[in-house]
Amino acid sequence: MHLHNVTLHDFGAYRGEQRLDLRTEPGRPIVLIGGLNGCGKTTLLDAIQLVLYGPKADCSGRGNRPYNEYLQQCINREADPAEGASIALEFSITVENEEHYYRVVRNWYFTGSKTLREFLTVLVNGEFSRTHTENWADHVETILPLDVSTLFFFDGEKIEELADPRSAARVIESAIHSLLGVSAVERLRQLLKTLENRQRLSEADQDVLEKIQKQELELTQATQAASDAHQRMAAARSGLLQRQVALDEIERKFEYAGGKEYERRKELEAERNRIKNQLATTNKTLVALAEGPLPLLLLQDQLTSVKEQAKREKDADDASRFLGVLEERDEWLITQIIDELPASARSVLKRKLTSDRKKRAAAADLEHNLDLPHDALLQLSALDQALATSADRAQELMKEAADFAEDLEVAQQQVDAVPDDEFIGGLVEDRKIAIERLAVAQAEFERNESLHDEAVARCGRLEAELKRAHSSRHAAEWRSKWLERVVKYSGKARGTLEQLGVDLLAHHIENVEVAVLQSFNTLMRKQGLIRDITIDTEDKFALVLTGPDGEAIDPGRLSAGERQLLAVSLLWGLAKTAGNRLPSIIDTPLGRLDSKHREHLVDRYFPEAGRQVLLLSTDEEIDEKLLGRLKPYLSHTYTLVHDDKTFTTTVEPGYWWTEGAAHVA
Repeated sequence: MHLHNVTLHDFGAYRGEQRLDLRTEPGRPIVLIGGLNGCGKTTLLDAIQLVLYGPKADCSGRGNRPYNEYLQQCINREADPAEGASIALEFSITVENEEHYYRVVRNWYFTGSKTLREFLTVLVNGEFSRTHTENWADHVETILPLDVSTLFFFDGEKIEELADPRSAARVIESAIHSLLGVSAVERLRQLLKTLENRQRLSEADQDVLEKIQKQELELTQATQAASDAHQRMAAARSGLLQRQVALDEIERKFEYAGGKEYERRKELEAERNRIKNQLATTNKTLVALAEGPLPLLLLQDQLTSVKEQAKREKDADDASRFLGVLEERDEWLITQIIDELPASARSVLKRKLTSDRKKRAAAADLEHNLDLPHDALLQLSALDQALATSADRAQELMKEAADFAEDLEVAQQQVDAVPDDEFIGGLVEDRKIAIERLAVAQAEFERNESLHDEAVARCGRLEAELKRAHSSRHAAEWRSKWLERVVKYSGKARGTLEQLGVDLLAHHIENVEVAVLQSFNTLMRKQGLIRDITIDTEDKFALVLTGPDGEAIDPGRLSAGERQLLAVSLLWGLAKTAGNRLPSIIDTPLGRLDSKHREHLVDRYFPEAGRQVLLLSTDEEIDEKLLGRLKPYLSHTYTLVHDDKTFTTTVEPGYWWTEGAAHVA
């Protein structure tokens, strides 16, 4: 098998039509395709597998998603869903020294009913082949079996998987049986066994046969009924989606026309009235506060004058009460110091005391024109405190009233924004009808879904009954001599084939062991690390590694890079044993290798991996140095250029550091 070219149209990140020429020539078997992470290298590998195997393809981005959902995700985000996406692969194979050219095209798109449609077209030697198109899933297995393809189409994750001895054992078993012809012998044995079983069944009791035929007819009818129920359920689902879309459109118009406010009208009016009542309560509290001493704040100057007069009157009263006491005290004081001070000093002191009494006497003569009580100052001080408290409370209430007034204005605006019944009434009715229609469609879908589930369950019951009927069949009481001869010689042939399978398996096991060991020693930097590699067919085809001292080596003791090289050697050895007749697609295999091992892969493996090798790499794996070592074996190169703004990838000729590739450097 030799790949010629692959063409991607709006597939994944590949916008528009992107074509890669994959043909190689003797001595230059490698097509190098470069791309940074996320540019679409693995997508290219997925595309080749998808066009060949369709729903059976082991594509990296599919996971557990249904096939149709995966195809939908593969359409480029900028593409028209009605145009869809397509993959075309051209290749040639040689059968009995005659070369046949194939062109396989797989395309899919959405129809007007939002249904995904997929088409497969196969051309052989330039002519459309209906037979190959209709039976492609079986025919491709004769060209490149799906189980075998994993040995030739692999990426770094596949290498990581094969580094696990258990995964490697499964690959070895599958490869030897599928790739090297052992499974063909086993299939022939099974065909002979099936022939024997059919001959025995043909002589079964007629009543049992008729019962089985009746059950098979019922199962066929039930299967058709389940299919019809599925179609009705799909139609009901489509109707439900249409009703949902219609309701969504009306909801959008309803919301744009103020529908949400219309639905909240009573709530908005209640909120407005609540704020209005709070504002009224606050104003009422302000009025009550104004009925107390608060208005006296307007007489601050007068109150200040009253306090000053009260203080003067208090001072006058105090002076009047103490004036006689002061005169007696002054005379006593002069008497006490008469002998202590000279006459001049006594005269000065006497004048000062006399002057003080005169001032106090003048103060005592103050006219009491307000007739204030003796505790007037205390009462006025209490009034000041009460006025300060009332003033603070008044400020709080006034701010609260202002806030309520502002909130009331906003609430009134919201109420005023509510559309009236005349304006939105039609939309309200349309919305009500759409909701009712959606409910009817939902009920119809659920009913059809229930009928479909019942039909499927009935199919399951009939299948179980048919299986029990087959298993309960009694062996025929007699058989003709010629039937006995068929069974007898079929058994002998199966025995011969069984021995042939054992011998063929042993032969291939030995060849694979030698090829894998040679490949490993070719790639390893440490020579002599492993003396022998054997495959234990008794232990589920497990790899057994023997060290230079003759002792078994646990693969877990190898470094990550050495296990990776062992996995590559396994794939290479199997491919060499099969004759390297298939193309190899290798995606980023250098992840955990040091520089020396990378050079070994570039020098010794890639040029010998097959007659045609598609190598997918980043600029850090096949760098400028390794590119120079690989250049003698390159047929041509490409670079996948990704636009980070549009998230699309285009294919450009050339590779980093190659002539003419400045646009991708």
